[in-house]
Amino acid sequence: MNKTKKLTLAAALTAMAVAGSILSFPILGSRCAPVQHMVNVFCAVLLDWRYGLSSAFVASLLRNLFGLGSVLAFPGSMCGAFLSGIVYARTKNIFAAVLAEAFGTGIIGGLAAYPLAILFLGKEAGDIAFYVYVVPFLISTTCGAILAGLVVKRFKKFLGA
Repeated sequence: MNKTKKLTLAAALTAMAVAGSILSFPILGSRCAPVQHMVNVFCAVLLDWRYGLSSAFVASLLRNLFGLGSVLAFPGSMCGAFLSGIVYARTKNIFAAVLAEAFGTGIIGGLAAYPLAILFLGKEAGDIAFYVYVVPFLISTTCGAILAGLVVKRFKKFLGA
């Protein structure tokens, strides 16, 4: 796939992640947006980790600007996109990319959310133990990553990637 097609697909997936944020739901201290995690796996498989990381950053920024997310969108989506992309690049295994997305977002992103919650959301968010962010992030990413794993093979054939 040439760079123009990759950039176009990345932009479309980013738009899908932002629009899909309307389907988000609150769990404990975060807003779970499973579509973002689906997009992360799509980017990992159809593009590469650089496009996935960029897409996750832009989607998180736009979600914050439009009031569809919080600052916690950044560590969750970006850690998952990066790890999923790296794992898929090395293994070429969609299931491994799905697991990497779940681990990157749920565990690493959940732990990274704690200092951001203290810094940007105030002491109340900081009073919640840091591990509280792991559970909602894992719920969100599991929904999106499994959905992505189920459909990404079809998209891959359709796009000729």
